Amino acid sequence: MVQNLRTPIVCVMGHVDHGKTSLLDRIRGTTIAEREAGLITQHIGATEVPLDVVKRVCGNVFKGDTKVPGLLFIDTPGHRAFTTLRARGGALADLAVLVVDVNEGFQPQTIEAVEILKRFKTPFVVAANKIDKLSGWNPRHGKPFILSFPEQAEHVKNALDEKIYIIIGKLYEMGFSSDRYDRVREFQKNIGVIPVSARTGEGIPDLLMILMGLAQKFLEKDLEYRAVGPGTGTVLEVKEETGLGTTLDVILYDGELNVGDTVVVGSLGEPIVTKIRALLKPRPLSEIRSEEKFKQVKKVVAASGIKIAAPSLEGALAGSLIRVASGDINEIAEQIKSEIDAVRIETQSSGILIKADTLGSLEALVNELKKENIPIRRADIGDISKRDIAEAKTVKDPLLSVIVGFDVDILPDAREEITGSDIKVFINNVIYKLIEDYKKWVVEQKALIEKKRYETIIKPGRFIILPDCTFRQSKPAVVGVRVMGGIIKTSLEVMKEDGSIVGKIKGIQEHNENISEATAGKEVAVAIDGPTVGRQIKEGDILYIDVPEKHAKIVEQELFESMKIEDKETLMAYMEIRRRGHPFWGK
Repeated sequence: MVQNLRTPIVCVMGHVDHGKTSLLDRIRGTTIAEREAGLITQHIGATEVPLDVVKRVCGNVFKGDTKVPGLLFIDTPGHRAFTTLRARGGALADLAVLVVDVNEGFQPQTIEAVEILKRFKTPFVVAANKIDKLSGWNPRHGKPFILSFPEQAEHVKNALDEKIYIIIGKLYEMGFSSDRYDRVREFQKNIGVIPVSARTGEGIPDLLMILMGLAQKFLEKDLEYRAVGPGTGTVLEVKEETGLGTTLDVILYDGELNVGDTVVVGSLGEPIVTKIRALLKPRPLSEIRSEEKFKQVKKVVAASGIKIAAPSLEGALAGSLIRVASGDINEIAEQIKSEIDAVRIETQSSGILIKADTLGSLEALVNELKKENIPIRRADIGDISKRDIAEAKTVKDPLLSVIVGFDVDILPDAREEITGSDIKVFINNVIYKLIEDYKKWVVEQKALIEKKRYETIIKPGRFIILPDCTFRQSKPAVVGVRVMGGIIKTSLEVMKEDGSIVGKIKGIQEHNENISEATAGKEVAVAIDGPTVGRQIKEGDILYIDVPEKHAKIVEQELFESMKIEDKETLMAYMEIRRRGHPFWGK
């Protein structure tokens, strides 16, 4: 019986500009254009296409019988609608349409969409859009693809097939077997790629028909719902409406809602318990002259999109559950709160801070970061605030004093707080781009930290005092030297081959210019504070830079491989001198 199956919820996803909106508009337009009363129902955040409309649009290509009453397309941005929670770990959508511009192929958001579909194990089809843009394409407005394709010139057919094979190849790389839909026998094992044009309407009948078939095959059990019984839905958006105050746009996916029902809604604090004052649907196009945007209904049954007006909704959270309170209200409230808390994690004392626009986006972001083993200190919903910046400042690790925001803004007072601080903020509306940017930044920062660390390490150096190059005997002694290996720098202590310290380099000159360091092969004048030439040091002496034991160990263990041969020899000779008196020195 048809009433035992609820309408499946279909989410349209894909890269920006690949035609998600125009595809939905075309699906709506195909049906609205008929202009017969009751054909198409415009929901809040969704469009319902009933079975009789699907049959009419598909015409002769619609085969077989179906118990599925129609399709409910979610109109909100794909990512948000999809990652919005149904119940712990579930997605709001039953099926998905991945829109790919056939001429551009996979883009960053396409890849992200596929990763989400994979994670939620959601059946999907690919709408290869913009076939009308192919050079030489002969449009057949509104026709099914399987009737339009044979009428195309041979070179156009080949061009389309080539582009579709690129999409098939990309899906294969991501772990999916796929083919052009009319070549697919088993949709349970293969993803159907449906060539469409949102502009001409070609392929739309094929798309609707395949979605109906998928719903029937995959979802029959999942779509059975309690037509009576307490409703459960997901909050898509919290909105201010003139004359109504704060309202919720909700997709009801199970049971029913009635005016007067007590409902529990998730919030950042304690769940809100309130009573439904009004259930509102958009007015059909035929009633567009009406001054009121919405018409009131007494009851709504899953699956449908509805606007709920009720008191005390100000703190309600986009992405959270809304449930009719039947039975123990406290128990339902506790359930909803625990689901929100499970996502709004405060995990580690050291980690990055993450913020997202809705609960679902936050969960998706947390999952992806965990995959990458990136520690999270706090995960929360809303724009980046002054408090977030203050908290990020307390993180000791410079690579973690970071805030990652998905589809959020930085509040003005937080902007001021960031200025002049070392806090790094990443904002994007593509999750994997956020993670990619953060990881790239970490690599760059590590390289800088290493560079700074190595710059502060005292490295070995050895030099010989050249004959007839004593320019001053003492206070300081100034002699001409040749650097034999390693590096010599000012302010470092100098050691003789017997291990005794004779003084400190006060200055280095090359061609009468002061320089701070000199490397192997250079001949320079060196001022050494401490010794007198002829007593503690003399021409022909080989002298060494004195390297602290800890530094020598780092040079030997971490830098040795990348050192030049003369620098390696200098290090070995220096350590040999040191170990004469202390065999375990530097080990």
